[in-house]
Amino acid sequence: MTGTKLRRWAWIHKWSSLVCTVFMLLLCVTGLPLIFHHEIGHLLGTEIEAKEMPAHTPRISMDRVMEIALAQHPDKVGMFASQEPDDDRIWFVTLATTPTSEVDMKQVAVDARTGEVLGQPPLSSGFMYIMFSLHVNLFAGLAGMLFLGFMGILLLVAIVSGVVLYGPFMKKLEFGTVRAERSNRLKWLDLHNLLGIVTLSWLLVVGATGVINTWADLLVKYWQFDQMAEMVAPYKGKPALTELGSLQKAVDAAITLEPDMKMGFIAFPGTSFTSPHHYGIFMRGTEALTSRLFKPVLVDATTGEVTDSRTLPWYLTGLLLSQPLHFGDYGGRPMQIMWAILDLISIVVLGSGLYLWIVRRKTNEARMEKLIQAHQLET
Repeated sequence: MTGTKLRRWAWIHKWSSLVCTVFMLLLCVTGLPLIFHHEIGHLLGTEIEAKEMPAHTPRISMDRVMEIALAQHPDKVGMFASQEPDDDRIWFVTLATTPTSEVDMKQVAVDARTGEVLGQPPLSSGFMYIMFSLHVNLFAGLAGMLFLGFMGILLLVAIVSGVVLYGPFMKKLEFGTVRAERSNRLKWLDLHNLLGIVTLSWLLVVGATGVINTWADLLVKYWQFDQMAEMVAPYKGKPALTELGSLQKAVDAAITLEPDMKMGFIAFPGTSFTSPHHYGIFMRGTEALTSRLFKPVLVDATTGEVTDSRTLPWYLTGLLLSQPLHFGDYGGRPMQIMWAILDLISIVVLGSGLYLWIVRRKTNEARMEKLIQAHQLET
C-alpha cells in the first residue's frame, strides 16, 4: 500500500470515527442495561411476574382477558395484546383512546389463567424507558432513529478503515504488543488497536444489526403499503365497524390454520398492523430461531373467519432476526454476559480513540505554538 493510500485511509478512519464516537459511546452505555432488562426489572420491582401454577392450568378466554383489561380503563379501546416469547402465562394488553393513538397509552398485565390483574407497567417513564428511548431514537422519533442509523454506518466505515490500517501500522510489532514502558499515548494507541481488532467481528455484527433496526419503521410502513394493502384489498371502501366480534373466535381460527405455531401478539382493528375490519393474529414459531419470526393471520373481526395469511417478506424476516442478535437475546445468560463484556471493551475502544485524538491535537497545537514563537524570535 502506497503512502498516499495510507493517508487516505487514515483520513477516512479519523473522521468517520470522530463523527460517530460520542453517539456510539451513548449507545454502548445505554445498551448495557438493555441486555439485562429482565434482571434489572426484577431488581427494581417493575417486572411483572405470574404466580406458579400447574403447567396445564386452563386459560381464560381472550374475550374475558379484554373485559378485565378494559375495565381498568373504560374510556379506552384495545390496540394490542402480546405475550413474552418464553412465557404464555401473562397477556400484556395495550389500550388507548383510539386504535391509532400515539400518546396516553396504558398497558394492563392480565394473568392468562386466573384473570387477575398483575399490574400496569408504565409505557413512558422509568429507568428502562429512558435507556431504551435514548438507545433507539434519542427521544426524537423516526428522525432520531435514522440519525443513529447514519452514525452506525459511519461506525462500520471506521471499523473497515481501521482493519485496513491495522496491518501496515502493526507489521513491526507482534500481535498483542502493548508498549506500556513508552508514553501514555503509545500505550493507549496499542490498547486501542488490540481491543479494536479483538472485538472486530462483534462490532461488525452489532453495528450492522443496529443499522437494520433503525430502518424498522420504514420497513413496516413499506410492508403495509405493499403486502398488507393486498391482503385487505377486498374490504376497501366498506364502512367502519361499530362493534367487534369475538376475539376468542378469531384466535381459535388462527390456531386452527397454524396448529404448529403459538400466539405472538394480536393487533386490533384500526391499528397499523391490520385493517379497520380485521383482527391481526400474529403467530410465531416454537423453536429458538423461529420464535422470533411472525406469520400474520387476518381474521374478519365480525365473522371470525380467516381472510388471508402469508409469510413475512425477506426484509421483515431480516429485521426480526437482527433485533435479538443486536441485544444478545438468542443464547440465554452466557450470551448476555459475553455481550456485556464485549460492550464494555467497545466503550474502552471508543473512549481511547477519542483520547488519542485529543492528545494528538494538543501535541500538534503545542508544536505549532513553538514554531510561531521561533518565527517571532527570528523576525
